[in-house]
Amino acid sequence: MDVEVFAGLLSDEGQTLLAEVREVAPGQELAAATRLRQRYAPELVAAALTQHRLRSRAEAKFGPREAHSWYFTPDGLEQATRAGVAGHRARRFHRLGVRSAVDLGCGIGADAVALARAGIRVLAVDRDPLTCAVARANAAALGVAERVEVRCADVTEVATDGFDAVFADPARRTGRGRVFDPEAYSPPLSWAVETARAAPLAALKVAPGIPHEAVPDEAEAEWVSWQGDVKEAVLWFTGAHPGGGPGAVRATLLPAGDTLTGQGLPDPEAGPVGRYLYEPDGAVVRAHLVAELAARLAGRLIDPTIAYVTTDAPHPTPFATGYEITDVLPFNVKRLRALLRERGVGVVTVKKRGSAVEPEELRRKLKLDPKAARGSCTVFLTRVAGAPSMLLGQPLPRAGADGLPA
Repeated sequence: MDVEVFAGLLSDEGQTLLAEVREVAPGQELAAATRLRQRYAPELVAAALTQHRLRSRAEAKFGPREAHSWYFTPDGLEQATRAGVAGHRARRFHRLGVRSAVDLGCGIGADAVALARAGIRVLAVDRDPLTCAVARANAAALGVAERVEVRCADVTEVATDGFDAVFADPARRTGRGRVFDPEAYSPPLSWAVETARAAPLAALKVAPGIPHEAVPDEAEAEWVSWQGDVKEAVLWFTGAHPGGGPGAVRATLLPAGDTLTGQGLPDPEAGPVGRYLYEPDGAVVRAHLVAELAARLAGRLIDPTIAYVTTDAPHPTPFATGYEITDVLPFNVKRLRALLRERGVGVVTVKKRGSAVEPEELRRKLKLDPKAARGSCTVFLTRVAGAPSMLLGQPLPRAGADGLPA
């Protein structure tokens, strides 16, 4: 799809076509294309069907109701910030007093729309003409066009002075896949950092796997997860603004918004496995805040190198999933299989940390029959005091921010 074809989708004819293809069921696209080409240009039909497919995929990021109001490109959808995550960041910008911002590398406009919805005036910049056209259309479709200016330009050539804040999202993908070296981002992280340093306030979206040593000393690093899945890291340059600061580290869990901040605690001690085991949220692990979590739980590690926290009493927390442990055994597949069959367990959830055994491989070896058994169990493949071990247990109710079951 090029800019001209996309413009056709925005016309009255294109809007009518988009409404028609929304009724096309999966597996019926070929028949629908043949039928629709009798009344519409082939390239317009192809573009509309592509939008329908992308909008269906986008429901996971943007919600089943709103996804069908957005416009997408395949790369744009892949790289777009989830709506709930973009909204969290926009609200933080607003709380910091930001009323105008430059969005460098805006893509299809997910962050620009979120910022505008928070009442912030946005200059959204991208160098690809089609991507800019899509971002402009999204601002209009979501009702924030009066607060979003989309400019097609190289982000490295755009002046950011005069704005309260800068948000930059360097591209972390090429035609060959994901980019893990921050200096291989487009533009490189070093350029984004220098741009952030020159702004009154800034936030840089980076990959969640960024090494801690790559975080500038004057930045706060925030790792963000959505329903337990780590989505991104953000480097905040807040200067003298409240709510952050140089060297601060935090893990934020969405959609609830629970935040755990670093206190500079030493690594927790390791000890015997207690009755309860806590698996930290991925954002807590990425942010290196397992010590802070262990302190909250009055817990200890099961091994100095493994991020599982164990306690002798239950301590509900939104920052970890808790389990009641029934067995702690040396790793042995035959013994595990016999034990599970003896207890009538037919469904097993396998988790691993510090083990070379793959969960699917273990499931095959266990040869359990879910139809012949009624029970279920969670099996942890890990190390306890350096020894390969397996822990069996059942999940505890998930807790909310108030420490009570969610």
